[in-house]
Amino acid sequence: MRRAGILLFAAVPVVVAGVLYAVGPGQSGSADGGKDVSAGREARSGDDEVIADAPPGLAAPAKKELAQRLVASAENSTLDWRSAYGYIEDIGDGQGYTAGIIGFCTGTHDLLTLVERYTEAHPDNGLARYLPALREVDGTDSHEGLDPGFTAAWKAEAKLPAFRAAQDEERDRVYFDPAVRLAKLDGLGTLGQFVYYDAMVFHGPGTSPTGFYGLRERALKQADTPSDGGSEKHYLDVFLDIRRKAMKSKRATLDTSRIDTAQRRFLHDGNLDLRTPLEWQVYGETYKVP
Repeated sequence: MRRAGILLFAAVPVVVAGVLYAVGPGQSGSADGGKDVSAGREARSGDDEVIADAPPGLAAPAKKELAQRLVASAENSTLDWRSAYGYIEDIGDGQGYTAGIIGFCTGTHDLLTLVERYTEAHPDNGLARYLPALREVDGTDSHEGLDPGFTAAWKAEAKLPAFRAAQDEERDRVYFDPAVRLAKLDGLGTLGQFVYYDAMVFHGPGTSPTGFYGLRERALKQADTPSDGGSEKHYLDVFLDIRRKAMKSKRATLDTSRIDTAQRRFLHDGNLDLRTPLEWQVYGETYKVP
């Protein structure tokens, strides 16, 4: 399970017409506590053609599976990411309950959105009765109206294929698809796409200095992306440096091994295609994918 003290700032950005292809339609809220606009990249003519012509990269089925395993090693200390559908606990990070395969949080809007969308398709589900309480605690760490039954209801619902599919869909809609799309538009290969995805998961899709889009904007001031003629390795080095500092700014003792002995290792090995076999360490534990 997720280690206490490993902060997850997951939420959903506001989308404004003409801004940011990287964020799906219908999302609201923000990644880092405010109601700010996600302006990570303005739409450009020809972007759809760029995506269509790009190799599958991290979106290829085998690579997407690998991405989930890599994230799970950092988020849940396991490679079996599917074991986390029923996971739920308050890890004391100020975000309320953290739950599910990507760490949806009661305090950061994305868990509320997940349950709302799931309830639209399945009105009689076991979580629907908690929607009023979820709306009340959104943006806080409060459990009011959720205890004592919400955690048991989540675990029970997570046994159902429909709710597991809903978690998959929301993960892709809010985190995976926007990150991979923007990485491809930036000219990044499979590793770079994963670097964006992991940052989106951990920092949330927000525009503050520690939100994903804020991190990217800061990186762009120091290095050109490959699509702008820059070195892919140099750009990713800069992005990871900025991300690591952002993590440490939250708490100096925060573990950054998901960067230091995982992503940075792959980058320094020149594994821009994220080829297997892979070996990495997170929180002192070693993981291998053949």
